[in-house]
Amino acid sequence: MEINYTMLCDFYEITMANGYFRSDKRNELVVFDMFFRTIPDKGGFAIFSGIDEFINYIKNLRFSEKDIEYLRSRQFFNEDFLDYLENFKFTGSIYAMKEGTPIFPGEPIVTVVAKAIEAQFIETFLLLSVNHQSLIATKTNRIVRAAEHRGVMEFGSRRAHGPSAAILGARAAYIGGAVGSACAIADIMYKVPALGTMAHSWVLAYDSEYEAFKEYCKIYPNNATLLVDTYDTLKSGVPNAIKVFKELGITKCGIRLDSGDIAYLSKKAREMLDEAGLTECKITASNSLDEYIIRDLIYQGAKVDTFGVGERLITSASNPTFGGVYKLAAIIKDNQMIPRIKISENIEKVTNPGFKKVYRIFDKNGKAVADYIALSHEKPSLPLTLFSPTEPWKKCTYDESFCLVELLIPYVIDGEVVYQNSDVVSIRKFALEQVETLWDEVKRFENPHKYYVDLSQELFDLKQKLLNEHRVK
Repeated sequence: MEINYTMLCDFYEITMANGYFRSDKRNELVVFDMFFRTIPDKGGFAIFSGIDEFINYIKNLRFSEKDIEYLRSRQFFNEDFLDYLENFKFTGSIYAMKEGTPIFPGEPIVTVVAKAIEAQFIETFLLLSVNHQSLIATKTNRIVRAAEHRGVMEFGSRRAHGPSAAILGARAAYIGGAVGSACAIADIMYKVPALGTMAHSWVLAYDSEYEAFKEYCKIYPNNATLLVDTYDTLKSGVPNAIKVFKELGITKCGIRLDSGDIAYLSKKAREMLDEAGLTECKITASNSLDEYIIRDLIYQGAKVDTFGVGERLITSASNPTFGGVYKLAAIIKDNQMIPRIKISENIEKVTNPGFKKVYRIFDKNGKAVADYIALSHEKPSLPLTLFSPTEPWKKCTYDESFCLVELLIPYVIDGEVVYQNSDVVSIRKFALEQVETLWDEVKRFENPHKYYVDLSQELFDLKQKLLNEHRVK
């Protein structure tokens, strides 16, 4: 069912749009940046995701008759404004990073240049799309890295916060590195491989565990993974699985452990399977896993080949929100860029003014060493000296052996979509490749190395100038 998401917005976005419409700011162009301030789970980086959903929203942005009638019923808005909304269309431009790009606090990940009404109105949907999927992609990548090349399956649909969170969470998890999802509709919509075998209810539906296993293997001889912990894992489940595999001559098989001490049970199960000659039988583990439990299991020598991760992935339970924000950075009047800055007693909440571009600096080995934010009219080139905006005495010069890559690319120009996202398989491949460009120190779970995001001298000076101008004397 096609859903018109136009009214999925904060009500103040409509009241502000009405205010702009009734003032001299109706056609004023503005620049908004989306960025985030802190990395989930105190990690070293996040993964950008969700822009595809937002661009689809932009393409279908329109007010229906029911929307107009609802707004009329609120008696906040005059008829001229409602007439304007009947033909509303986004006519601005949107620049964003490629989906799957590693991202860092403070840098623009999406920039919108549009009329004030249009730019303000799209705030909520942009934030909910990118915040949610970036959160899940980031969490999944942490879990995937903890698994050390073992497969991670997303098993969390039934714990997700609603249908959209389940479907789009599965998409984001795949981009983050999961090998597939239990969510079947995600396979239909996004080609995320649907994976799964049986539940405990299958075993309980038969008079014996042996009978349940045998019937399942007859039906699915090429996908014979059996859940072995319904009664007693080592005394019943694994022996019955071995018996059925041997009787039916199935060698491409697996077992799943969903309770108990996974490290101990997996090692004992591996011994039993190997002694039976089933050395190729795979062991899957599930049951409230996350990156820390998986890391500990591997450290303890658990014999697990793949992991199924549910609620702690699909809800990012340890850090369930991604703090992306959307702030005005400039106003354009008479073709002149007038920078704007938000000031706060919390230094991390002070914004970077102006229309900006973001560059990533790579060394000759392809490793990312720093990001560089410059004003849009600047043309940075190597050699280039960077300094920390919070500790400006810290400087580093990058010579011609390094390379600069511009990260913000046009998705929409003057209301027309000019860039279509790749398929989700290609996005996943890109994301995993880009994570590999980061130093291992940045990828630590605890106390990761700080990746520097620095400002150009001109942007730094502009920011200081605005801070001084707005200082209360």
